Amino acid sequence: MADADVLAAILAEPGVARWWGEWDRARVTRDLLAADPTGQVYAIEHVGRVVGSIQSDEETDPEYRHANIDLFLGEGARGRGLGPDAVRTLAAHLIDDGGHHRITIDPAADNAAAIRAYEKVGFRPVGIMRRYQRLAGQDWVDGLLMDLLADELVR
Repeated sequence: MADADVLAAILAEPGVARWWGEWDRARVTRDLLAADPTGQVYAIEHVGRVVGSIQSDEETDPEYRHANIDLFLGEGARGRGLGPDAVRTLAAHLIDDGGHHRITIDPAADNAAAIRAYEKVGFRPVGIMRRYQRLAGQDWVDGLLMDLLADELVR
């Protein structure tokens, strides 16, 4: 909760809001940081500064058990390998400590930078989810479902 203001400021940056929509401190507190029994939220820090956040959520139904990841990085933190590093670290934790065999992630289908970052970790495209997400000031946009099997993680 101590990072709510900085996370709200990062989410308000145009390059982040383009993919994440409109957020303020109240929404960050309610929808991102509030306790969720199947999910975890982490700050991404670089050189002692919060530069983004990464989250995981778990499907606990034994017939469909898997985890998913989502993240955002501030505009100034991009292009340094921080995204792939954060995804790799959380994926390894979910596989090694959480026992997950499969992890999904679902960037907007036209978010080429995010897709490249996830592919560096071993995620593969599964398919397009048509009209999947409504972004701020836009119509529905397609999402790309990507997944990673435990033995595909690039460590």
